[in-house]
Amino acid sequence: MNVDELYQTIILDHYREKHHSGLRDPFDAEVHHVNPSCGDELTLRVHLTNGTVGDVSYEAEGCSISQASTSIMTDLVIGTSPEHTLELHDEFLEVMQSKGELTPDEDRFEDAIAFAGVAKFPARVKCALLGWSAVRDAIFQAQVKEQK
Repeated sequence: MNVDELYQTIILDHYREKHHSGLRDPFDAEVHHVNPSCGDELTLRVHLTNGTVGDVSYEAEGCSISQASTSIMTDLVIGTSPEHTLELHDEFLEVMQSKGELTPDEDRFEDAIAFAGVAKFPARVKCALLGWSAVRDAIFQAQVKEQK
């Protein structure tokens, strides 16, 4: 199996078996994002607990790339700090905007490296970024609530 086939398998596995799918309580912030170019929709909830991302849950409709990317993202961020999550977001965004020139660190991004090839297709980049943008916005909202 070549690398592209492996990456396709990872994406399809997460699309079929979405991790952390289904909206759950409690939550500190809920956001709704839409990709207008293809119609993908995502409602995502974040719960912060003792300085960590305690839970991320979501409901999504759309392509395999957007849903698999969100599934993988939840695995990477749950249990980490909000700051770490935002750093991952920024690094993933940089990889997605590189048009395939950058490859993410496999130790840091685990299954998310499967999206390195997606960066070569600008029309699909927004799909891969949908969940990442939503978790970023939800963390910002949750942090604002904590400060009040």
